[in-house]
Amino acid sequence: MGAAPQAPRTRVTTRARDLRFDAGSLSLNLVATVGRRPVGPVERMGDAERLATWCRGVGLTPAPGYEPEALLRSLHALRDAVYDIASSLLDGHHPSPASVELVNGLAACEPPAARLELTAGGVRPAPGSGMLTEDALLSVVARDLIELVADASRRERLTACASEVCRMLYLNPPSGRARQWCSMRRCGNNAKAAAHRRRRAATAEG
Repeated sequence: MGAAPQAPRTRVTTRARDLRFDAGSLSLNLVATVGRRPVGPVERMGDAERLATWCRGVGLTPAPGYEPEALLRSLHALRDAVYDIASSLLDGHHPSPASVELVNGLAACEPPAARLELTAGGVRPAPGSGMLTEDALLSVVARDLIELVADASRRERLTACASEVCRMLYLNPPSGRARQWCSMRRCGNNAKAAAHRRRRAATAEG
């Protein structure tokens, strides 16, 4: 991919460490657990508590008895592979064969089908049917990336935040105006404020 660009120096605030769930797909939400790629990475999912919060945020429920540290290591490895592959759709670099092999290998596990049960009060999801083993959870994420790559309309909507500090990967909405920023409330407002400061400085100098 060549030498990484140098981003402006910025403080690592609490907000910069916030988990993001607005990337537009499960696999991209995993990528977003690292902020400020590629030049100033900020880890957002580095412990068991953050892992549990992320799983709840994306609607995945690990089965009881899972080992948080082992699942974290596996998700971090998958995260790097997903970023390598997804970013290649934007900049044209060839993703590592190891990245493709990892995603394909994890996707090969068949996640269990959700089940329903009939009760006196009506039909409802069967208890525990949404719980995933580590292999099944990783498979769901890997399959999401494969579906993204296979869908031409979704590939066309993939973009990177215009902020040099952020560069978060996300999907633009299927209709309406394409977004320049991952979030107008975050990077968009920061860019507007920076532009305003530059205009004031230029006026003062003039």
